[in-house]
Amino acid sequence: MAAPAEMTTRDISGKYTMNKSLSDDSDEILRLQGVGWLTRKAIAMATLSLRVQHYKDDDAVEHIDIDQTLTGGIKGTSEYRTLDWTERSHEDYVFGPVLSKSRRISLAEVERDWLKKDWLDESLEDGAIIYTCAKSDESKSGRKWSSEQTWGFELVNGEKRHTRHVFFEGPGGELIEIRLVYDYAGTL
Repeated sequence: MAAPAEMTTRDISGKYTMNKSLSDDSDEILRLQGVGWLTRKAIAMATLSLRVQHYKDDDAVEHIDIDQTLTGGIKGTSEYRTLDWTERSHEDYVFGPVLSKSRRISLAEVERDWLKKDWLDESLEDGAIIYTCAKSDESKSGRKWSSEQTWGFELVNGEKRHTRHVFFEGPGGELIEIRLVYDYAGTL
């Protein structure tokens, strides 16, 4: 289902379901991150649902907390993004030890063309898009990969959809660009 016309990245709170038919395949990224074959196949078969809470704390710092659930109520990973560009560590049972940071930046500051493409105006709060970086904590995992993402809204098949553009660099220098597309499933 399309996102509400009035929705902007000022508040992306809501429920979403990944639309696999509109999203690019992420299996190669998962493989390069060290996710095993059986887990990747289970992820490919499951429906991924997101519960997104977007808010500002008492110090006016923006947060996006995401809890993922797979088909059958199986708990997926959680993402807790604080948009202050402070690197934080996280132990993820799918991806292992991860370091990440998030902020809003202007499209002019985004270096990779793929991450700048096709955004609707409502993706740019005060001229800035949601931008996140994550990488493996190589000292703990022994793996090396990194990911940059921009989050917002774009027209997909004529409908406004919440999307993420992903630029991934694998351990051998592999470069992968994918788009993840989400159906809006209602308010929290």
